[in-house]
Amino acid sequence: MPTFHAPIRDMAFVIEHLAGLPEITALPGFEEATGDLVTAVLAEAARFGGEVLAPLNPVGDREGVHLVNGGVTTPKGFKEAYAQFVEGGWNAVPFEPEYGGQGLPQLVASAVQEIWHAANMSFALTPMLTQGAVEALSVHGSDALKETYLTKLISGEWTGTMNLTEPSAGSDVGALRTKAFKQADGTYRITGQKIFITSGDHDLAENIIHLVLARLPDAPAGVKGISLFVVPKFLVNPDGSLGARNDAHCIKLEEKLGIHASPTCVMAFGEGDGAIGWLVGEENKGLALMFTMMNNARLSVGLEGVAQAERATQKAAAYAKERVQMGAPIINQPDVRRMLMTNKALTEAVRALAYYTAGRIDIAKHHADAHTRAQAQAMVDLLIPVVKAWSTDTGFQVASTAIQVFGGMGFIEETGIAQQMRDARIAQIYEGTNGIQAMDLIGRKLVRDNGKAFAALISQIRAQEPALADAGPAWAPLKRRLATAASAAEAAADYVLKNHAADPALLGAVAVPFLELVGIVAGGWLMAEAGLVAEKLLAQGEDTDFLSAKIVTARFYGDAVLTKAGALLCQIEAGSAQTMALAVEQF
Repeated sequence: MPTFHAPIRDMAFVIEHLAGLPEITALPGFEEATGDLVTAVLAEAARFGGEVLAPLNPVGDREGVHLVNGGVTTPKGFKEAYAQFVEGGWNAVPFEPEYGGQGLPQLVASAVQEIWHAANMSFALTPMLTQGAVEALSVHGSDALKETYLTKLISGEWTGTMNLTEPSAGSDVGALRTKAFKQADGTYRITGQKIFITSGDHDLAENIIHLVLARLPDAPAGVKGISLFVVPKFLVNPDGSLGARNDAHCIKLEEKLGIHASPTCVMAFGEGDGAIGWLVGEENKGLALMFTMMNNARLSVGLEGVAQAERATQKAAAYAKERVQMGAPIINQPDVRRMLMTNKALTEAVRALAYYTAGRIDIAKHHADAHTRAQAQAMVDLLIPVVKAWSTDTGFQVASTAIQVFGGMGFIEETGIAQQMRDARIAQIYEGTNGIQAMDLIGRKLVRDNGKAFAALISQIRAQEPALADAGPAWAPLKRRLATAASAAEAAADYVLKNHAADPALLGAVAVPFLELVGIVAGGWLMAEAGLVAEKLLAQGEDTDFLSAKIVTARFYGDAVLTKAGALLCQIEAGSAQTMALAVEQF
C-alpha cells in the first residue's frame, strides 16, 4: 500500500477560498502569509510527514512504548524523527516571534498539524500537548515563568503536558485530590496521582514541563478551589541549564486500543519529598486557566479526526483501484463508489469546517476592529465543540467505512487500515468526550446565548442561497437540500429553546443529535461554497480534474449527507420521554 500523501491542493484551496486567507493576510503581522508562502510551507510539511513520519506509523503501532528503569522509551526512529522536527522549526509555527515562534496564522498551523496527525498520530500528540502548554503560559504565566520555559517549549527542545484526570476525577474535574502546599520560598510542593497523561514521560526531549491541577489545603470545594502549577521533570537553574530531577514520575503505562507509540502515563507527583511546582496565575483560578489549553486542544483533536478521515480515505481509494474482483478493480462497483464518495465528501467537509474555525480564531485575536473580533470569537465559541465532536465522529466513521471497502483484508492488521480505526477512536474521548462537547454546544452556546451566535451562523448559510440560485439548474438540488437542512437546524434550535425549561432531561437527551445536525449543515454550507468557487475557477481553465471533482463532491454531499437533517430533527423533537422512560432496573 502507498504511504501517506498530504492533500496539499485541497488544503490550499480551503485555506484560500473557504477559510479566508486574504482576510487574514490583511491582519497585522500576517502580511507575509500569502498563498505562495502557505503552499510552500504545506509542501515542506507534506515532505516531512510523508517521508519521515508516515513510515514510522506502523513501526510505532507494532513496537509501542516501554517503561524501563523508571523512564519511557519510544519506538525505533521516533527520537531521531523528533530531533528533525525540532531542527526544522515545526514546533514553532503558530507562536509569537518574541520567544522564537514563526508567527504564522493559526489557520496555517492547523493545516500543518493535520499533516502530522495524518502521517503519524502517535508522534503528533507530543507537540500538540506542548502547544497547549505554550498557550497557557503565554496568556497566564508570570514574566519569570515565560522567561524560564517559553523559548524551549516553543522550539520543541522541551515538551509540555496537561495533567487533569485522576482515578476519582475524570469529567468531574472538581473532584480531584492532588494537593499543593505552599513553601516559604514561594514554591509549592505537589502530591498526588494523575492518569491518562499523554507524553507524561518519554525520551524525545531533555525536559518535560507538566501543567498540573491541584488543590490547596484551604481551597473551596469543587471547581472553585483548583489551582494550576508548572511542575518540570527536571528543575531549571537560574542560567537555564537543567538541575535536579523533580519528584514527578511515570509509574505505569496504559495498554491501549490504539496510538500505541504515544505514552499514556500514570503520573505520581510527590512520592518522595513532593514535586516542586510554581503557581500559574492566581490561587483557586486554575480551571479557567487550564481551559486556555483545553479550548486549543479541542481544535487540535478535531484536526485528528480530519487527519484520520483523510488517511483512511486515501487508503480505501488506493485499495479499491488495486483490488480486482470479477475481472475489474472494485472501484467500478457502485456500492464501493458510494462508500468512497461518502468518505471523500465527509473528509472535505470536516476539513473545511475546521479550517474555517481556525481562520476565525486568527480574526478574533488580531483584527483591529473590536466588533469584528467579538463576532469572530462568538463564531469560534459556537463551532469549537462542533469541530471537535463532529470531526472525530466522522474520522472514526470514515475509518470504519474504509475497512468495509477493504473487506476481509481490512480486518487483517498487515494492511494497516485497522490501525486507522483504532487510532481514531480515542479522539472521540479526548479533551472532553463528544457528549460533553454536545452539552457545551446546546447548553452554553445555544441556550445561555439564547440562540444569538447560532442565528448568526444560519444567517451566513442563508446568505449563500442567491449564489446557488444564480449558478443554474444543476445546483438546484443542493440549494434545496441545504435550505431544508438549515430550516431543520433552525426548527431544532427553536424547539430546544422553547422546551428545555419544562424538561430537565431534554438537553442531555438531544445534545448529540443536535450537534450532528449543526455539523452537517455547516459542512454543507462550506461544501456548497467550495463547489461554487470551483465552478468559477473551472471556467477560467484552472486545474480541471481537481475542480470538477470538487463540484461533484459538493453535490454528492447534498444527496448523501444533508438529507439526514430531517431525521435528526425528528429525533430532537421527540424530546426526552422515551430516552428516560425505563427504570434503572430495566437495563
